[in-house]
This record gives sequence, C-alpha cells and structure tokens, in this order.
Amino acid sequence: MAKILDARGNPIETKALAEPQTARLSSLHQEFSDHPARGITPQKLYTILGAAEQGDLTSQSDLFEDMEERDPHIFAEMGKRRRALLTLDWRVEPPPGATAEEQKLAEYAEERVKSVSDFEDVVLDALTAIGHGYSCLELTWAQLGGERLPDQIEMRPHSWFTLDQATRSEIRLRGASMDGEALNPFGWIVHKHKSRSGYLARSGLYRALVWPFLFRNYAGRDMAEFLEIYGLPLRLGKYPANATQDERRTLLTAVTNIGHAAAGIIPEGMVIEFQEAAKGSHDPFIAMLEWCERAISKAILGQNVNADSARKGSLAGATVDNEVRLDILESDARQLQGTLTRDLIYPILAVNKGLQDIRRCPRLVFDVREVEDLKLYAESLPTLAQNGMRIPLEWAHQKLNIPMADEKEPVLGVANPQPAPAVAPARAALKYSPAADRTGPPEVQTALADAMAREAAPAIEDMLGQIRELVEQAESMEQLREWLLDAYEGLDSSKLAQVMALGVATANLAGRFDVADESGGIGQ
Repeated sequence: MAKILDARGNPIETKALAEPQTARLSSLHQEFSDHPARGITPQKLYTILGAAEQGDLTSQSDLFEDMEERDPHIFAEMGKRRRALLTLDWRVEPPPGATAEEQKLAEYAEERVKSVSDFEDVVLDALTAIGHGYSCLELTWAQLGGERLPDQIEMRPHSWFTLDQATRSEIRLRGASMDGEALNPFGWIVHKHKSRSGYLARSGLYRALVWPFLFRNYAGRDMAEFLEIYGLPLRLGKYPANATQDERRTLLTAVTNIGHAAAGIIPEGMVIEFQEAAKGSHDPFIAMLEWCERAISKAILGQNVNADSARKGSLAGATVDNEVRLDILESDARQLQGTLTRDLIYPILAVNKGLQDIRRCPRLVFDVREVEDLKLYAESLPTLAQNGMRIPLEWAHQKLNIPMADEKEPVLGVANPQPAPAVAPARAALKYSPAADRTGPPEVQTALADAMAREAAPAIEDMLGQIRELVEQAESMEQLREWLLDAYEGLDSSKLAQVMALGVATANLAGRFDVADESGGIGQ
C-alpha cells in the first residue's frame, strides 16, 4: 500500500485517524471561561494582551468571546461579515494543465465535500479566525463503505490552544507542557486569518476592537448612572435639632428608599423636600457610544457608511459601502479556500486516492465574481458587434457569470424570433464581398460578380457618402442609429436597383445557358 503523506510530505499512519486527538485530553473539556471582560480596566486589558504576545492565548481568547457576547454591535457586524461567504457559490477546480486523472480527482473531491454534513457551519466556524486570528476544527474520521471520510467537523474553543515558545507561530493544544502538544496531521482544519500582519497572537481583528469595546463599556455604564441621577429629583430630609441618632437613621432610610418605592414613613416633626433634578445632558455619552460604533464598523467592514446613510438617506454612500465590503469578502474567501484545500480536500484525496503531491491537489474556489448588469450588456453587445468589434464569446460568458454549454447540452433559444428590421437588406448589400458566396462555375461567377461590383461602386459610394455625413455629425451611437433609420427611406437607391436588376437578369441568362449546355441543347 502506498504511503500517506501529509501536506508537508511527511508520512503518517492511518491509525492516527482512529480517534480525535482531544479525546485523550479530558481536562480541556472540563474547563470554564473566567470571563475576563467582567470588571475590565485598562491595566487588566494590558495584562491580557501582553500574556497573549508571550504565547498564552487563554485569557485573550476568553476576552474576545466576551466581547462578541456582550456587545450587540460587534456581534451584528462580525456576523454580517462571516455570513457574507455563505452567499457565494463554490467549486473544486483541478490544477493548471490537469490530466484526465486529475480532472476525475477534482470531481471526486467536490462530491465528497458536498457530502460533508453542515458544510455551511464549517465555513462559519472557520471564519471565527477573522476575530481571533485562528480557528481550529477537529476532524473525526469514519469508515463509510470502502472510503474513510470526515464524519464530524467540530470547532474547539480558542482557549484550548497555545503557541510554541520558540517561534510563537505554531498552534498547539494546551497540555502538560508549557510548549503544548503538536496537532495531529489530517486531524484538524487550522485556519489562520490575517486581518493584519505580525505574530499570530496579534493578527486577530478583535485586537483592534478591544479599546472601542472598553470605552463603550465605560460610556454605557456612566450614562446609566447619569440617567438614574438625572431622572430622579433630589430628596432632602430635615430633622429637628433634638432628633436622636435612631430617628436620623430612620429619616435617611426613608429618603433613600422613597425615590424607588414612592412611599415611606418618617417620625412626626421631620420633613422630606423634593428638590429639582440634577442638571445635565446625555449627549456626551451618546457621542462616545456612536464614536465607538463607527470605529467598530470601520474595523470589521472597512467602512461605516451603512449606519450613516440610514440616517442621511445617502444612496451613493450605500453604493460605496457595497464596493468596500466586496473587496473584504474577496480577501476572506481567498484565505479560507486555501485552508480548506490544504486541510480538507488534500486529506480526503491522500487517504482514499493516494495523492502525494499537494501542488497537484484540486483547489476549492469560492466564486467571488460580480454578476454584471444583464440588461446593460444585452443592449450594448449586439450594437458593438454590429459595428465591427470582435468580442470573445468566452469573455462575455465570464462577465455575465453564465457557464458555457456543452455541445450536447440543451440551451435556451428565442421562443418567437422577431422579423428582421427593414434596413437589414441594405445592410447586407453593403457588406457584400465579390469573393464570397459563389456556388456556380468559378470563371462565370467571378466575371459576373466583378462586373456587378464595378457597376454598383458609384451607386454604393453615393449612399456611403450620405452615411459618412451622419456619422461625422452624430454625437452618440444611439443618435446615429436613429438617424440611419430615419434616413433609410431617403437614400437614393435607384442606381443600385438598376445594377441589381441587370445583374439578376444576367445571372438568369447565365443559368439558362448552363442548363442548356449540360443537356446538350446548345450547338445542336
């Protein structure tokens, strides 16, 4: 049996696929998050980020989970970005210059990936790497008939992993040693997503969001306290000079509770006065919250036009927003398709088909092409082609995202062909070439065609002269088309008609001569 090689060319044993690697690490399954976002302060945040840069990703991973869970704006914007890839079609393409066998491998791989249960969830889970910088999905292999295929693909918590101490770039499972345990080949889909360059611990997008998240927390908490104070009037309790300590405490309790309970009792002789509520405005807190939201949107989507255009009604802003997001979508798709090719398609083909060279492995490709305006192209392409522009058919199919049909594949056609416009005969006559469309004896046709061409040249030149004037005066192709249609009836075609009539009569006589000659009627 041929050896199975991993993506780096190292041989692996199939028994390593018998059980998931984390099945032996029960301590990880019993862990619970410390929720470091609770009581977060700038000093605490510095400590968490610094530990991550030294290879300890646990607290940073838990903080990032808290951020998405506690901040609905981060949750919404990050979900929007991750789910954008679910709108894309995907396919498995063979390598460049593929042989017939490699074509079959690509078809086989595409069928097997489509059979993966909840493949959309695999895409969403892998894209959590956008925020964290990495995501690790564990493969559970099963024998299905004569094939060994991934039966389950489950995302493991980001806090289960650490970085090697030497390079701080290799992701490992946290285990007994500080350096962690290397991940088994063909046991994981490890997606490293570069939102920014640098060490893996600093490449996640959430690193750029921790400060807006912190400021947003402060602003929200301060505004809640401000509204509690601003919304309730000041309660002022007055007691007689001879009031005892117990009576004073009773009055203080009544003053404190009466604002919420709207009821209370105090000893006789004491007074509670309600003063005007504290002066102030919530505008500074709202300004801070909105600034944080704009900063978060810019970091995740590359812009914050959506929120602004919703308030201002900016259609142009929404258009710019869409263009920026398409650029980010393409980047996310290209990064993820490389990971799925390496960690999903190649293992399936290596285990079941003996593929040993990842350079010749079929590639999973997301279709990020923009579908062009069909109406615009349907109106412009025929006009451009009629005016002599040579447009490749394959290019048009690619621009419109319409696949080329096979020779035996049924295709759409025009249900009710429209009659050709009245200008078609004249246009065909102008395109006539004496060297084309000859079916009779070469010497007769050549002489007849050349004679008609000479006789018709002056008449055609007169008509072309009128058309040239229209072309020089027209300001657009649409205007030229209208002028040509209007001028068609006014074109002097009498001379051309005479030549054509003479040519038809001559052709008729020539035909009769040929028939009589073949039947032996001439010369008898």
